Amino acid sequence: MLGRLFDRQPAQGSAPARQALSGPKFMRHSGAWALMRKRLTTEQGLRVLDVGATSASNINLLTGMGHSVYMADLIHEAYSEDWTRGEDEDGKRIWDVEGFRSRNLDFSGRQFDMVLLWTTLDYLPEAFVAPVVDALSDAVATGGQLLGVFNLKMQPEHAPHYRFHLTGTDEVELQLAQPVMLQRALTNRRIEQLFHRWSGLKQFLAKDGVSEALMTR
Repeated sequence: MLGRLFDRQPAQGSAPARQALSGPKFMRHSGAWALMRKRLTTEQGLRVLDVGATSASNINLLTGMGHSVYMADLIHEAYSEDWTRGEDEDGKRIWDVEGFRSRNLDFSGRQFDMVLLWTTLDYLPEAFVAPVVDALSDAVATGGQLLGVFNLKMQPEHAPHYRFHLTGTDEVELQLAQPVMLQRALTNRRIEQLFHRWSGLKQFLAKDGVSEALMTR
């Protein structure tokens, strides 16, 4: 479910994290975050949508830089029982896509300047992938940017789900999060199709089996 909007004032009565993040952590360089961080340090009052379990470090870093943060834990929500409507004749789950979109992707007219999508699309049920991208495309202002991270190979046993924590450097901190099975490895062609309303795709290939992408709306 979408979290509250955090501004530069201390949050009053904010909800606790939906889930405990207590797994191992490690650092990795992020070329996409390095570029985003430069913009965040030169502009003021940006609205940032951070997709993932509530991260106190992300909230503190971004609000401390003078920006607003909105949280959307889409993976946690996607796998709740709220969106399962039984099975079809082939035994596959029937998902309530409209219900999921209505509750989790209604931004009440807000327009964001940045989206930290991370690896969300790799772990969502297939039925939610295109609707999530469409909703984000509608909710990002012209010139807004999106940071996505994509697994290059379909190897679920080697691709645990991580939460990404921002730092004041060009590195991000990864922490094991809610156990979710990798659902797909998106090809460049599929990424281009999903984000056909976006431009300026810049990719960063890494040695750890992932590709980062920075896109402009």
